[in-house]
This record gives sequence, structure tokens and C-alpha cells, in this order.
Amino acid sequence: MSYQQDPYQQQGYGQGQQYPATPQYGQQQQHYPPPPGQGSHPQQSAYPPQHQQSYGQPSYAQPPSSGPTHQSAVPEASDSGSYRNLKWTVKHRNTNSTLNVQLGQGGIIKSKAGAMIHMSPTVTLQGKMKVSMKKLFTGGSMTESSYTGPGLVALAPTLFGDIVTLQIQQGSTWNVGKDAYLASTNDVVKDTKSQGLGKAFFSGEDLFIYNFTGEGVAWLTSFGAIETKHLGQGEQHVVDNGHLVAWNCKYAIEKAGGSGMSSMKSGEGLICRFTGPGTVYIQTRNLDDFADWVRSKAGGQS
Repeated sequence: MSYQQDPYQQQGYGQGQQYPATPQYGQQQQHYPPPPGQGSHPQQSAYPPQHQQSYGQPSYAQPPSSGPTHQSAVPEASDSGSYRNLKWTVKHRNTNSTLNVQLGQGGIIKSKAGAMIHMSPTVTLQGKMKVSMKKLFTGGSMTESSYTGPGLVALAPTLFGDIVTLQIQQGSTWNVGKDAYLASTNDVVKDTKSQGLGKAFFSGEDLFIYNFTGEGVAWLTSFGAIETKHLGQGEQHVVDNGHLVAWNCKYAIEKAGGSGMSSMKSGEGLICRFTGPGTVYIQTRNLDDFADWVRSKAGGQS
């Protein structure tokens, strides 16, 4: 039997040209003339030999590879931007988020104490102890770190979760959960605000929350991922208590199911009904529920 070269390789069919249908096993191959203008000279393939497919051969002729298979990694979701003389990037959002801030000369950011992972030796770190009667009663963080550039600062939250960038403009006010604050630029004013006993108890938040004003950028953290809900004028949305990160619209407290008995049966307890215009940042995990789960597991050990 004489060996016959593959007609498609011989006739120089290249990348981007349509190959004739592959003949089935046992069928005779047809010979096709070369495309016009190419003559009989074969065309070099643009792909290396290991990536070339041999057309005209039965599929079973190539045994499966016994080596490891390589799959493309999921692209890393990131958030980056700039403000005045600093640039930031939120990295590792597919796993555990970190905040990297590149400070220019004299650039300043503030963060909650203990958030720093690493930094350039050119960055000046200062810790501030803010002692006041208001802080003592609110239970807010009494220490704060400030970083002055130039150099890189990397920050991360305590819990597993995401980091969201909050743009704060002059005249706007944001309500932020006490545990959601990670860092902010120097011109953001962070103050504590009383919710009142009713809203504090029913919303699942603390009696005091942060009130953000001024102008700049703040970075908030969540337990789990963060979902964003933008509400139009008069539009409403309901959020389960314990899942709030930040909001800048009106809200009211309601019982889930409309009555005490149905609330107990549903297991949802109390909910927050937000009314637009405004935005609500929601975390996908409930820290109180997780703490209860950990206690239940720890209590079951001998």
C-alpha cells in the first residue's frame, strides 16, 4: 500500500479557511484542488505543531492525553481608581479582598487599627487614641491609624469578605455600620450617630452607627460578598436585618410576615424597608447568625 499525504496539508489550506467536512471512518477521502492563487506550494501554519489538528483522520486515532489538563483561571475582579495624589486598587475579590493604596508625597489615608498588612518603608504610620465620653458610650473604635506618603499601603479587613469603594461628595451623608469601616481619605468626616433604641434593636445594627460626610473616598468591608441596590424615586426594597453595610436613603422597620407569629415561623425576624432615592449596600452573610453557628458547633464538642 502506498502512503498518500494528507490532501489538505499538501494543498496549503491555512488559518481562517474553511476545511471540507472530515470523512467518517471507512469512507474514501476526496481530493480538492488548491485555492486560486496559491499554486502547489504549501502554506506554513501559524500554530506550533503541538496545537495543529490533523484533518482527515478518525477521531479515535488520537488517544486521550495522560498528562495534566490546564484550564484558564477565572479573571480576577478588581476595582481601581484615583483621588487627588493617591491611587487605589481592591485586589483578590474572588477570594479575600485587600486594599492597596499608592500614596503620593504628603498623601494621607486613615484606617481602623490593625488593618495594615504591609507598607513601604517611606510611609509614616501614626496611631491615634481618640478618647471621649461619646466614644466610651457608643462602643466605637477608639484607635485609628493614619498613613502619610509617599509609598504603598496594603490593608485588609478582619473577616472573610469583600471591599467596596464609597465615593462621598460634599452635601451627601452616608450611614455605615460600625463594623463595616475599613479606611478613608483624610477629608472624610467620620462621626457616630444614634439610631434611637427602636431602630437599633430592630435593624440588627448597633445603637450607634457611623455617619460619613465631607468629601473623598471611603472603603467599606462586608461579611461575604456585597450586593448593591440603587433605588429610584419612591422605589422600595426590603433587606433582612443583619445584612446592612451602608445606605443613604430612608428606611423603616417592619416585622417579617406582618405579625409576630409569622415572623417566628419564617425565621426572618425583622426587616428594613428602604425607600428611594438612594443606594443600599448589602452583605450576603449575617455575622450574628455565623456567630451562633460557631457557638453551637463549639458547644457540641466534648
